Amino acid sequence: MEEKEFDYINVIPLVDVMLVLLTIVLTTSTFIATGGIPVSLPKASQNRIETLKVRTVEIDRNGLIYFSGQSVTLEELLDRLRPLDRNNPFMIRADRDIPLQNFVDVLDVVKNAGFRQVSLQTESKG
Repeated sequence: MEEKEFDYINVIPLVDVMLVLLTIVLTTSTFIATGGIPVSLPKASQNRIETLKVRTVEIDRNGLIYFSGQSVTLEELLDRLRPLDRNNPFMIRADRDIPLQNFVDVLDVVKNAGFRQVSLQTESKG
């Protein structure tokens, strides 16, 4: 019996493996890019408030912003923050069900007003 030489290499298994690897890479990169990990915030192990004069902005479930108990817009909030002392700590109390963008907008106004000691009030886990 005489052996035949191979005239070609069978690449179908190689293509199958490469397609599986491509699928894994694309799926993983999409998962990372969209942030598909569900989170439920805010909760913290400690609920500590210092006894300094803390300024507070509140954002309710409907996205309305309150400063000193009065409803304000982002522009009005910035106007009210300008005359305040920047050394006092500032707290943002936001409902956990609001869109993150509402919180970020308020935080941006507070930071642009010059406050550097900004915190988010959370509930205790217990």
